Amino acid sequence: MIQSTALSRIPALKLFQDSVKKNGLRFTLKRIVTFLGPAFLVSVGYMDPGNWATDIEGGSRFGYTLLWVILASNLMAILMQTLSAKLGLATGKTLPELCREQYSKPVAIFLWGTAELAAIATDLAEVLGGAVAFHLLFGIPLFVGALITGVIVGLILMLEEHNFRYVELTIISMVAIIGVAYLVEIFLARPDWGQLAFHTVAPQLPGGSVLVAVGIIGATVMPHNLYLHSALIQSRRGDDLAANRRALTLAKLDSIIALNGAWLVNSAIMIMSAAVFHTNGLQVISIEDAHRTLQPLLGPLSAGAFAIALLASGLSSSTTATMAGQVIMDGFLRARVNVWLRRAVTILPALIVIGLGLDPLRILILSQVSLSFQLPLAMIPLILFTRNKSLMGEFANKRLTTALAFISAGLIIALNVLLVWQTLVG
Repeated sequence: MIQSTALSRIPALKLFQDSVKKNGLRFTLKRIVTFLGPAFLVSVGYMDPGNWATDIEGGSRFGYTLLWVILASNLMAILMQTLSAKLGLATGKTLPELCREQYSKPVAIFLWGTAELAAIATDLAEVLGGAVAFHLLFGIPLFVGALITGVIVGLILMLEEHNFRYVELTIISMVAIIGVAYLVEIFLARPDWGQLAFHTVAPQLPGGSVLVAVGIIGATVMPHNLYLHSALIQSRRGDDLAANRRALTLAKLDSIIALNGAWLVNSAIMIMSAAVFHTNGLQVISIEDAHRTLQPLLGPLSAGAFAIALLASGLSSSTTATMAGQVIMDGFLRARVNVWLRRAVTILPALIVIGLGLDPLRILILSQVSLSFQLPLAMIPLILFTRNKSLMGEFANKRLTTALAFISAGLIIALNVLLVWQTLVG
């Protein structure tokens, strides 16, 4: 069986894999619970501060109308993340490793450079989100909040050297905090359940909503998540074909549970915004505005839950963005960078942005636009690799899966291009 260099250089992942080999992958409740984790780490990228800004704006401007967009984008995300997990299970290699091996050196270097820029742009948004959360909760200056965010993320990642499961459980706990916080928000907001249910399944695009819808879909499948999932899933590999078949089934279950959780959170953000802001005739276009407006409308509990959830979102998504950066460098260059050096590299842009006094929301939007350029460079190789029978064996995509993947990729790429165009030309 092929051993991934990414896996061999992370001792805790290797220990977890050895446990899977020893105990098997029987479909017991304990085994299923033990298996869950990789997709939960990936799912935080779908609840990051960038998604918050888009969902809040959509809900405040258009009410419940765009809930169907969140559902549609989530279905595409489940498909693409499942392909990433399948690639890691079938080949024992990460998406960056296969790009390095299958493409010429100049192409691989180009892909590495764009992937690194995407990882830095992603982490920029996450660090800014954490800094804003610290400011909202404790009045800490954004610059100091960004530094604190970077230090906490570095400490979380240090758990990797002891037991990677601790990192997974930490992230899952943060996801749970976000979910509980938004249960509180929904309870306090008292939404119109009939309208909510209708607009979740009834596609509509009211006038002026196209750009917001494009933003929701265009930011759904983030390139760093496709790289990361293909690495994390390898800790769940078995040592024979039957074990890997069971592992793939559990990986699909992991993705469905985790990404549907992300869908519920994103829907809850838009529902809260629609019920509180849109109903009261308020258009809120920034995270800070949302927090400032919640307290007089729903009270301090709502504003506090909002800020706590934002902090959990910023910390968890920044953690996984840093992990993705490690996977990218390890896969493309066979080099592993010290976690603190990696944090320093990725946090520096956020500190520069804050130090220059630039608008965090504007920078967040620009960071999402930059991801649009890199997204096809991760999606297309993923689809091509997973349809390749010489690489995947019996795990190669069926024709329908490949067709759906290309349709999803084409739609997302087209919408990202439209998003970039409308952002640049206004």
